[in-house]
Amino acid sequence: MADGSFDKQAAARAEAWSTPLERLNPGDPARFRDDTFWPVFERLRQEDPVHFTPDSEWGAYWSITRFDDIVAVDTNHAAFSSDAFRGGITIRDPKPDFVLPMFIAMDPPKHDVQRKTVQPMVSPASLMLLEPLIRERAGKLLDDLPIGEEFNWVDRISIELTTQMLATLFDFPWEDRRKLTRWSDVATAIPGNGIVQSEEQRRLELKECLDYFTRLWNERINAEPHNDLISMLAHGEHTKNMDPMEYLGNIILLIVGGNDTTRNSITGGLLALNQNPAEYDKLRADPSLIPSMVSEIIRWQTPLAHMRRTCVADTVVGGKTIKAGDKVVMWYVSGNRDETVIENPNAFIIDRERPRHHLSFGFGIHRCVGNRLAEMQLRIVWEEVLKRFPRIDVVGEPTRVYSSFVKGYDTLPVIIPAKV
Repeated sequence: MADGSFDKQAAARAEAWSTPLERLNPGDPARFRDDTFWPVFERLRQEDPVHFTPDSEWGAYWSITRFDDIVAVDTNHAAFSSDAFRGGITIRDPKPDFVLPMFIAMDPPKHDVQRKTVQPMVSPASLMLLEPLIRERAGKLLDDLPIGEEFNWVDRISIELTTQMLATLFDFPWEDRRKLTRWSDVATAIPGNGIVQSEEQRRLELKECLDYFTRLWNERINAEPHNDLISMLAHGEHTKNMDPMEYLGNIILLIVGGNDTTRNSITGGLLALNQNPAEYDKLRADPSLIPSMVSEIIRWQTPLAHMRRTCVADTVVGGKTIKAGDKVVMWYVSGNRDETVIENPNAFIIDRERPRHHLSFGFGIHRCVGNRLAEMQLRIVWEEVLKRFPRIDVVGEPTRVYSSFVKGYDTLPVIIPAKV
């Protein structure tokens, strides 16, 4: 760690432990961009694991920071609603005139039938068919990388591989696939921080997304049902009559779910291996550790830092009464570092005893529908990397996304010194 980075972390730690508890705002996106949020959650887990922030840019909200409390909230969908019209799934409230319903931001029974519509796409049989295609594409992308020359791993591998996969799942025009990346970024961006300058620009670009996908819907609805996500939605009994905003909401969910999470885990994994060279040595010595490492990457990275719920009936969590109407934020990124549940949680250990014991996919009815696809993509990437390169060196600090929802990267400068 560079001296400047060490100073930054030390200052963040001092601030986190000296700020009065009621003034702690764990959802500050600047801390996530600067990677200085860790001590805030460490303190909350120790001193106030069910914490109330009375005033912030997000309004008042509760923070749930321990593993077991997060599971309790995540699995209690009767008391804690995901419904978009009650506030949805992120700390940032939707604008009342631009609510995007999507199945992750719905409660049963509507959630269940919409989720079931797209589930065949990520069934074990479907994944078996996708695996050789992902492997071929990953191999081609890796073979095209320069040797001995710096490049941005995020753009060349993490974004390109996941965007190609998304284009396949949607049967989306190949030459336009980078539009998917853009719409994913636009959907989750905080206006005024580099991606979009205003809420108006965000809406205009998402309207373009809706127009594009409406053309695809019209093509698919007038054709025989096919094994792609748009055709599944267009012909699905419980989705074929969606209104435009609900269609856009579900498209955004599938884009962000299929793009941001895997892309940031692909980047986070390479960064973690570089920060922990003994683990990189362990991996090279025993590639059979890849499946275990993939789970550890997903825990260590936690590509979505939080999920939000809205309390619908007064409920006690961790000894505190959360009132109906209150905003509740489950900090997966904190639960995944909970010392009382995960041994040595701040360490990156690729052969952990229980590597899949993490919160990154959520729990209960909203558990990530594409979790096996994400794991498969990461496994294949690392199998193909190890066949080709003795190592990939990170040669500078990553730049991180300005968001307390998407825990991701814009750049990761790397050099590949040599081929195998």
